[in-house]
Amino acid sequence: MPNPAAAPAPSPEPVVEHFAAQVVPRPKSGSSRGAGRGMSYVGSLTPELFVPTPARPVRAKLRWLAADTQVMPHSHPWAQVAISTTGVIRLTVNHGTYIVPPSRALWIPPGVEHAVTMVEDADLRTLYFHQPRGRCGPGVPRDQEDAWRQCRVLEVSELLRALVREMPTTPDGGPALTPAQRLREQHLSALIRDELARAAAVKLGVDLPQDKRLRHLCEAVLADPTRHETLADWAQDTGASPRTVARLFRSELGSTFTQWRQQVILAKAVSLAAGRMPMGQIAAELGYSPSAFSAMVRKSVGQPPGRFLGQQHPAPVQ
Repeated sequence: MPNPAAAPAPSPEPVVEHFAAQVVPRPKSGSSRGAGRGMSYVGSLTPELFVPTPARPVRAKLRWLAADTQVMPHSHPWAQVAISTTGVIRLTVNHGTYIVPPSRALWIPPGVEHAVTMVEDADLRTLYFHQPRGRCGPGVPRDQEDAWRQCRVLEVSELLRALVREMPTTPDGGPALTPAQRLREQHLSALIRDELARAAAVKLGVDLPQDKRLRHLCEAVLADPTRHETLADWAQDTGASPRTVARLFRSELGSTFTQWRQQVILAKAVSLAAGRMPMGQIAAELGYSPSAFSAMVRKSVGQPPGRFLGQQHPAPVQ
């Protein structure tokens, strides 16, 4: 650590990127929520100004993005962690989608193409991680690396959240960090990697299919999972029979429609809980009684609803 006798250098002010966005009308759906709003699309701007290196193995980037904004599909040769300190984000890769509230973070391995959608207004903090050749993970032993070669939703400790907020977000080419600030960044980076390696993984991913008809249905369910009750109703817009759709669920996703939709319901519950909605109201919003919802969550994830939904913190995340 820096010499305690020396006056610590002030931390640089966070650099926040604000994006100009192209607004595209949102397709109409049966839900009134979000009516009249459009989806805005932005590119992944200036990742080349935050490239992690052996000397600076963790780089931080801060962006404020409005609800219904999507960062278009892109990939990086380094690993990434997405954390929203306020608001819920949804990250989609080729094979699935992940809901990430402020109580969670998402690890994205190098080279994985992904798109990020703001479910709510969000301060999106992105961490880029240098990965030595042939290695993957936040500095974990080789025999633990396999788990880090795929996307992982992780619980975020209060310490990790605080460390991420303290990381410098100045891009390359901006004001240079002082030696004291560089040393502080090194200490923060080491602690961030240690906290990530210790973080528990949480099942918040929803698998997505390759078949275009089934993909269309799945995207509709993700947008409004309570719009219909039966597979027959959901299948009407696909041009395929309910029997064909059921077969596609089994062959492409290895589950029934009911099992898959339950994962969507869980992800939706996490999104609602991030807005501090009471448990009973969440259950009602998703078509459950409080007791039935609690039983479903415990059976699905092996945790009580309060812990799974990240409501163990009494105050909203700032």
